[in-house]
Parts: sequence; C-alpha cells; structure tokens
Amino acid sequence: MSQNTVAPNGVRKRSLPKVPFWAQTFIGLAIGIGLGFIAKNGGVDWLTTTLEQTGDIFTRLLKLAVPPLVFTAVLVSVVNLRNVNNAAGLALRTLFWFFVTSLIAVTIGITLGLLTDPGQGVDLPKPEQAPEGISNGDWLDFLTGIVPTNIVGAFGPKPQVLQIVFLAVVLGAAILSVGKKADPVINAAEIVLEIVQKALWWVIRLSPIGTAGLIGTAVATYGWDSLKPLGTFAADVYIGCAIVLFLVYPLLIATVGRVNPLRFFQGAWPAIQLAFVSRSSVGTMPVTQRSVERLGVPKDYASFAVPFGATTKMDGCAAIYPSLAAIFVAQYFGISLDLQDYFLIVLVSVIGSAATAGLTGAIVMLTLTLDTLSLPLAGVGLLLAIDPILDMMRTATNVAGQAVVPVLVSAREKTLDLEKYNNPRDIDAPDDDESGPVDTTKNVPAQTDRREPVSV
Repeated sequence: MSQNTVAPNGVRKRSLPKVPFWAQTFIGLAIGIGLGFIAKNGGVDWLTTTLEQTGDIFTRLLKLAVPPLVFTAVLVSVVNLRNVNNAAGLALRTLFWFFVTSLIAVTIGITLGLLTDPGQGVDLPKPEQAPEGISNGDWLDFLTGIVPTNIVGAFGPKPQVLQIVFLAVVLGAAILSVGKKADPVINAAEIVLEIVQKALWWVIRLSPIGTAGLIGTAVATYGWDSLKPLGTFAADVYIGCAIVLFLVYPLLIATVGRVNPLRFFQGAWPAIQLAFVSRSSVGTMPVTQRSVERLGVPKDYASFAVPFGATTKMDGCAAIYPSLAAIFVAQYFGISLDLQDYFLIVLVSVIGSAATAGLTGAIVMLTLTLDTLSLPLAGVGLLLAIDPILDMMRTATNVAGQAVVPVLVSAREKTLDLEKYNNPRDIDAPDDDESGPVDTTKNVPAQTDRREPVSV
C-alpha cells in the first residue's frame, strides 16, 4: 500500500511504501539463490565472480569492525556492571545458563550422530593429510593463546578475538578499581563504541546486497553435487540447530522464563536473520543487543550479556557442529568411539566454546575436538567444502542463544520489562532519527514482577 505524505505547501502526496528491512533481506536472499542457480547451471563465470566479490566485500566490512567493536563493547560492558545490582550474581547466572544450553545442544548433536551415522557409506577419497593452514587445535595452545604477547599483535593483521577479550576484561577490571579518576577513559571508550556501532549500522544496511552475494556464491560454488555425498551430515547439522532454535529455546523461555516464546522470536528475529546471512556473531552483536533491550532486558545487563555471549556462547558452532563432525570423521575413517570419547566431546563443547570467538567459521573448535579425541585432522578437508552452507544455520543458532540467556536471566530475576517483551517494537535498519547504536550508558532500574501466564 502506498503512503500519503504532506508537502510543506499543504498538498498531500503519495509515496512508495517503506519496505521492512527483514523483507529487503529476504528479497536479497531470493535474488541471490536465483542468480546462483543461473551462474552454476549456465556456466556464467563472470556472474559467479561478481557474486563472490559482492559477498566478500560485505564480509570484509563486517570483519573490519571486529577488533574495535569487541574491545570497546566488552570493556564498556565490564565497566557498566558497576551500575547493575548484584552484578556478580547476574554474571554467574549468565554463565550457568550458557553451560546448560550448551550441554543440551551437544547432547542433541551426539544423539543425532548416533541415530543417523553421518560418516557411514560416504563415497569420497580419503585425504592423507589436513588441508594447508589447518593445524592441531591443541588445548595448551588454546589456553596460552588467550594471553597476548603484545597489544599490537592481538589487533592485527589477523585479529585474535580471545586476546582482545582478555585485554578488555583486564582493562575494565582495572578501571573499576581506579574509580572516578578513570571516568575520562570510560567516556572515551563509550564514544569509540558509539562510532564503531554507527559505522557498523551503515554496513548492516547493505545486508540485502551482501545476502545476495553470499547466498549466490554458496549456490553457484557448491550446489547439490558437492552437498550430496555429505547430505546426511549437512541435514544433521540443520536439524540439530533447528531443534535447539525452535524447540529447546522456546521450551526454556516458556517453562523457565514463564513468558511467551513467540514474542521472543518476534523481537529477536532480525538478529537471527542477519546472523544467518552474515555468518558472524560479532558482526550481528549490535542488532542482537538492540533486540534484547527491546524485549525488555535492562540495558546495563544487556550490554554485558550480549557482548560476552557473542564471544563465548556458540551452541551451533561449538556444540552441535563439532559433536556431529567428530562422529562423522570417526565413522568415515573406521574408528570406534567409546563412552569416554563422547564424554570428552561434551567436555570440549561446553568448556571450549570460546575458541570460536564469534568469527565466521568453527574450524578452531573442530580441530580442538578432533585433537582431543586423537582423530585425524585430514577429515577437516572433507567438511570444508560445505562449511559456508552449514555456517549460516550454526551462526543463527549461536545468536539466538545469545539472546535467549539474557531474557531467561532477566525473567528469573524479575527485572524483565513485560510490557516491552509482550509488545516488542520492530527492529529495522536505523532511520535517520534512530541510526545510532544501542545506548549502554543508561541504567534501567529493576522492574517489578509483572509476569503474565504464558499464552501461545
């Protein structure tokens, strides 16, 4: 439907309706799939290259913001805990639900793998060694790699997200201990965060174009021929993520949080959708935080829980995927796994999820799991061919979990604003009057308990 606007001279004009951002993204998705099929089936090489370059530029723009975004977001979130009542308790409860949901997710992944045997009967040549650039995900390297040798090395040329998180947490704790003298540093960090998020919003506006490029490239490059031999494994990943995303999370929201799960999806869907196409939890972080706050989670707690989750909470990449991948590799190479091995998969998935660090892909987590089980890293090469296709669903699940936990904790703590939760505003690409980032500097007092019976 067209919209009527009134010109300065009082004459009413008809203007084109505004297309919602989610609709723009789905249009880009449809166009990308169509162009991808044309490029693959018609052998149109220039179209494949164009789609690849378009998606690559969009991904590069998202990754460009990762170092300053992670550092300032985590730093500000740690500092803002001073404005939150019972901050230590909230942090522990957040970690507890991170642990619980990860445990559920990895259990679902293992169960699916045992039921479907994704590595049996796969007719692909066995690689003799791991792909170039893939090395053992050793636990010692992982732990020692958290602490940077120097600040410059943590930020580039290949940013080490875990090291950046470590620096931000340490600096945030130091600022809290200094007190009011550090206020200028806090103000500077908040300004930088606002600038970075502002620039990132401009990149997010390009999501429909980036979506067309990324999806089109996946279709044109991989298609059914590459997916078919790994069809069971790919289906397991999507089914496992879908169970967690559309069954486990809603069940927790309804039973633990005692609120309507449909309202959650209404508020969180823009972040889940962007995560699906961008394949980056960190790149989606501003949208996730905006979604969580508009669902009624207090701002100061959201500004801690969302950045923390974007770098450590990975139910898709760190729980479902590596558990299924480990079973696939073991079955493909004819290696039997015993009860102790499955216990190790659970342990690695729950504890080592920070290894994924919110970046595109889950190769570090996969190699960490395979190395712990003494499985051949050569199996990684078999899965790399379809990794971008799998990563879309994995990241969407990651981001949904990063939004679920703050809602659960706030609901349990009776600080969730149920008026906002039950009437979440549409989260669109920012308008001219609302293009700034989420304000993480204002404290929201605890809300009274206004829970209502769940009605779906």
